[in-house]
Amino acid sequence: MSSLQPQSPDRLPFVPDLDEAARQALQARTAEAFGLPVRFRDPLDAGEAPELAVIPAGIFEMGSPEHEFGHWAGEGPQHYQQITQPFAIGVYPVTAEEFAAFTRATGWRWRPDLITSEGRHPVINIRHGEAEDYCAWLSERTGQRYRLPSEAEWEYACRAGTTTPFAYGDSVSCREVHFKASFPYEEARDNKRFYLPKCAPVAHTLPVGSYRPNIWGLHDMHGNVWEMTESNWRNSLTNLPRAHPAPVGRRNKWIVVRGGSWFDAAVYARSAARRARLRDELDVNLGFRVVREL
Repeated sequence: MSSLQPQSPDRLPFVPDLDEAARQALQARTAEAFGLPVRFRDPLDAGEAPELAVIPAGIFEMGSPEHEFGHWAGEGPQHYQQITQPFAIGVYPVTAEEFAAFTRATGWRWRPDLITSEGRHPVINIRHGEAEDYCAWLSERTGQRYRLPSEAEWEYACRAGTTTPFAYGDSVSCREVHFKASFPYEEARDNKRFYLPKCAPVAHTLPVGSYRPNIWGLHDMHGNVWEMTESNWRNSLTNLPRAHPAPVGRRNKWIVVRGGSWFDAAVYARSAARRARLRDELDVNLGFRVVREL
C-alpha cells in the first residue's frame, strides 16, 4: 500500500497541456510510484479480477462547450475539475466471465427471464446495487478497495488529456466505436441526409477490446455499453464536487451513466455525454467498469 497522499491543486498538472508522450510518461511514473506496472490485475482465488490501468492525478476541463455537436445544457457548465488522487480503473467494462466468478462464489442467481451475455462480452442486465456488490466482493477477496467511478473520474479517464468530442478526435466511425451504425456522428453533425454506411449494423454488444484503446490504454470508453457511475444524477455540472472520490451522500433513485452504447447514436458516445438511469434499472445496453483505489 503506497503512502502517497492526494496532491494539492497547485501541484497538479493540467493534463490537456501535455502531449501524448508526456501523458503516457505521467501514467508510467504514477504506476512506478505505487510499485505497480501501468496495467495489472490483483490476485483472485476465484476466477480473474478485472485488468486495471493506473490513472495519474491531474486537472482537466469537464463537460462540453456549447459549440460541440450534441451538446446540451446538462453537459455544462464546462469547468476545471481536479482529480487529486491517482486511481486504477478497469481496462475494459466488467465482462460476463469476470462477473461469473462472483456468481459462483456467492450463489447469486440471474432471473430466468433476463437476457444475459457470455465470455468476453460486457456483463449486462445488472442493477447498480449488484455492481456495488461485485465491487464489495472484489474488495473482500483482494484486500483492496474497489468501487464504481465517480462521473468526473470516468470522464477524466475517458478523455486521457483530450479536449475533443472523442478521445480519438473530432469524430469517430463505427470502425472505432460500437454505436448504432445508422446514426453516425460526422454525417449528423454535417447535416448529411444521405450517406453510405461504413459498417453493417450489429444489434448487440461486442467482445471488450474490439477497438483500439485511448492514450491511457482504456478500451470501450466510447460505445458498446453505457457504464454506471457512483454519482447521483444532477441536471447539470453546476456545483459538482471538486474532490474525488467524493462522498456520495444521500442516494436518490437516479444515477449518472456514461459512454453510450451499441443501441444509441454516436452523439451519445462523446466523452462529455451523460444520461440519467434508474438505480434499479436493468437493460441489455447497460454495464459497468470498476475503480480500484491506490
